[in-house]
Amino acid sequence: MDFGFDDTQQAVARLAGDVLAGQADPESAWKALAQAGLLALAVPERLGGDGLGPVEVAVLLAETGRVAAPLPVLETLALGVLPLARHGTGDQCERLLDGVVAGNRVLTAGTRGEVTVSGDRVSGTLVGVRYAQRAHRVLVPAGEHVYLVDPADATLTATGTSGGEPECTVTVRGVAAERVDGAAADLRRLALAGACALGGGLVAGALALTAGHVRGREQFGRPLATFQAVAQRIADVYVGVRTLHLATWSACWRLGAGRDADADADADADADLDVAAYWLAQEAPPVMEACHHLHGGLGVDAGYPLHRFSSATKDLVRFVGGVEHRLARLADRIAG
Repeated sequence: MDFGFDDTQQAVARLAGDVLAGQADPESAWKALAQAGLLALAVPERLGGDGLGPVEVAVLLAETGRVAAPLPVLETLALGVLPLARHGTGDQCERLLDGVVAGNRVLTAGTRGEVTVSGDRVSGTLVGVRYAQRAHRVLVPAGEHVYLVDPADATLTATGTSGGEPECTVTVRGVAAERVDGAAADLRRLALAGACALGGGLVAGALALTAGHVRGREQFGRPLATFQAVAQRIADVYVGVRTLHLATWSACWRLGAGRDADADADADADADLDVAAYWLAQEAPPVMEACHHLHGGLGVDAGYPLHRFSSATKDLVRFVGGVEHRLARLADRIAG
């Protein structure tokens, strides 16, 4: 099985890396992504996009993670554009994706919480909804379908995060919401795939930062990288990074190749996603801890860039439900 990128995916990675490397301010970076056409990746061609799929979006998310850029790429593309492009009607896509290409519209989804539906009315509470304050619509899965909630009709309560990116508890009471038929399961798959791709980029970026540090930092007249204990520790980090990478791209490949067209293929995609999400929740935090440790005293400096990676990783692990939840999902799958 070859998870190497094709020419288009390589071009997306190079362009995203170049754009994000030159932008320090999040607003400028978001506009730069739009100007480079990267926010249009999954938007249908008839609406001015490229009509690409989950793998290309995952490539962009991985590059976003490599620089720990606090941008609503996961929310807008993986949680918003992809589910709508794959399941929405032509009219829904035309109305809801207008403005995404130019970077003027943010979308998000509330995948955790208790929701009930009566007719076209949605009630309930959603927790940990990322970028809800900026979103044009919040996609809410309930049963087999997804409902489109206008944040202006909801009560938004800001909640704290490790990385500082905006997040809310969203409460709705009998709010009228448009329905996207049959999109709920796919939205959950795309949310996990996108989170794992972003997390894979975060740990890869932290590894690159740490490897550069131990190569350049000297102790007793020798680079830290030449010490056996340091080499062994960073090798363990590398194994964790590569395993998350492979688990993530296996899942994204299934979603992007259309392998989820029947029940058996859906089960295969879900199994891959459960493995990738568990690996993110279980192994990404120790990877970050090892990177901080290998930086020595510099690793505890809150102003050092490594803290952006570890803080974003903490939020992402919480987004996928935490290690106990992911382990329980795997256990249930193994138990049949």
